[in-house]
Amino acid sequence: MNQLFWEIIGWLGYLQRASIMFQLLLIIALVMAWRILRQHPRLEMIPKPLGLLIAPGGLVLLNALAKSLGWDAGLLGYLGLSWLGWNFLSLLDSLLQQLMPAPRVHELQSRLVRPLYLITVVLMFINRLDNINDLSVIELGQVFGVSVTLGKLFTSLVVSYLLLVGTGPPAAGVSWLLQKLLGYSEGSRKAVELIIRYVVVGIGVTAVSFHIGLNGTALVAIAGGLSVGLGFGIKEVFSNFISGIWLLFEGSVRPGEVLMVDNDPCEVRKLGLRATLLWRDRDNAELLIPNQMFFTAQATSYTATDRLRRSEIRIGAAYRHDPRQVLQLLEETALNVPRVLKTPAPRALQVKYGDSAIEYSLRYWIADPMSNIGIVSEVNQAIWTAFKREGIEIPFPQQVNTIRDQPSLMSGRDAPEKPDKTRR
Repeated sequence: MNQLFWEIIGWLGYLQRASIMFQLLLIIALVMAWRILRQHPRLEMIPKPLGLLIAPGGLVLLNALAKSLGWDAGLLGYLGLSWLGWNFLSLLDSLLQQLMPAPRVHELQSRLVRPLYLITVVLMFINRLDNINDLSVIELGQVFGVSVTLGKLFTSLVVSYLLLVGTGPPAAGVSWLLQKLLGYSEGSRKAVELIIRYVVVGIGVTAVSFHIGLNGTALVAIAGGLSVGLGFGIKEVFSNFISGIWLLFEGSVRPGEVLMVDNDPCEVRKLGLRATLLWRDRDNAELLIPNQMFFTAQATSYTATDRLRRSEIRIGAAYRHDPRQVLQLLEETALNVPRVLKTPAPRALQVKYGDSAIEYSLRYWIADPMSNIGIVSEVNQAIWTAFKREGIEIPFPQQVNTIRDQPSLMSGRDAPEKPDKTRR
């Protein structure tokens, strides 16, 4: 570790050279000037591919000019080419979006392509300052009696990251092929994809451990420590992991399904290994529900077999109106609402004799459970318009207080004496 520290101190000496400091200041000035100039209206009219080439191309041209004058400006050329490569990845992003969805392209770029490019640029820059082979043999310490060098640690971290990030597309391809051959459900396909992915990750991590030099005894010790952690610290995480695998195989909770959570319809967006991501329409909120909650709590689904949902509206009409006329009007009104399905047909029922009105129930079917609140509003407005047109009253509760004269309850003894008008 001390050797690595002194190597880094040596790099600082290289960076403190006058020519290097001048190049760094020049690069900073050019970057700031470009950020200001590119906001000019005329520069905004330049095509995007050409605009991405101007700034890094300027650094490369400055490097060529300096070389022609006999000046050492290799840092300008290196950073210019690195910047040019980074802008090329932005152009590659636009090309990939024509082949796959934009979220998948963003995930691929942010998790795999750009990190690998940055690692390559940094390694090449370090190689300009020092010899990579000499740095790789620097000993950092010992783990379970095994010497760990900087090269082994770096290789292990990079390979582990690639296993976690880069195994997704191959695992998805294998699971899709198995689905075509065996004919299992979409939920089972996702479960097989995750199992393949994590089996490959487990094998890769084991191989990395052997690459570092850990023996079987050390791996058993690590596994024992993890088992203790599962029993105490991360048992909830492990429970959610198993629950996620089970839900994928079972297919009871899958992306696109609509579940009722706290009396609100929520759409399943993503089923992860720890939690399920739900989307709530009324406030555009995303909910993270631990997977094990679906095993311990009751959940109502509107899309288990199909996406049809029956909705209901209750309304009252005055007693003087013929119930047959009201029932017919309710059914006809529901049929005229665009988002109410014609089949199954709406059904109106007379359900109760209330205190001030006869209560009716209008039941109808919709195709999208997430649109229920909006369709209820449309049907209610249509009913109000139809009742007003036909002269049907929607009564509200009324109370009438009647005051009557009561006979006196006082006895004759307590009654006031009346004056005697008879005179003798």
